[in-house]
Amino acid sequence: MAVFNYRLLIPDQETNKGGNIVDKPLVGILMGSKSDEPIMKGAKEALDEFEVSNEMHVMSAHRTPKKVHEYATGAEEKGIEVIICGAGKAAHLAGAVASYTVLPVIGVPISSKDFGGMDALLSTVQMPNGVPVATVAIGGAKNAGILAAQILSVKYPKIREVLYKHKERLAGG
Repeated sequence: MAVFNYRLLIPDQETNKGGNIVDKPLVGILMGSKSDEPIMKGAKEALDEFEVSNEMHVMSAHRTPKKVHEYATGAEEKGIEVIICGAGKAAHLAGAVASYTVLPVIGVPISSKDFGGMDALLSTVQMPNGVPVATVAIGGAKNAGILAAQILSVKYPKIREVLYKHKERLAGG
């Protein structure tokens, strides 16, 4: 997988070959369960299209709360600038992450057979004052990836250029 970065290049530490260039991800993509991956890959695909470095992890606000806490509190130090969280049913992942960080958090409600995703949508969008979560449509992971790129484009002109081209394609231009 190709990763791109607009500010920091470091030697590949896995192979310890100084000639390999890798970077730190700008966007963290989290999902509450491995079964959410078919939906959440839409965020990754969008970010890859816009050449935005990213990483994906599975962690649950209910089953692995310590892992969620560690990720959210350490994300900024790692260079993460936006976090996308997808979860179904009670969908507390985005809210839990948002409670631990000042980074922008985008929630992706994921449909379940019980309520068709309305439970996840309401759990994600109805955050208390002071703990905002930007929320996209049920199953809207691709839009979450685009929104993350748009947030980053304020700081990174190269991402903004790629987004302009994307908008031109959408308009048929």
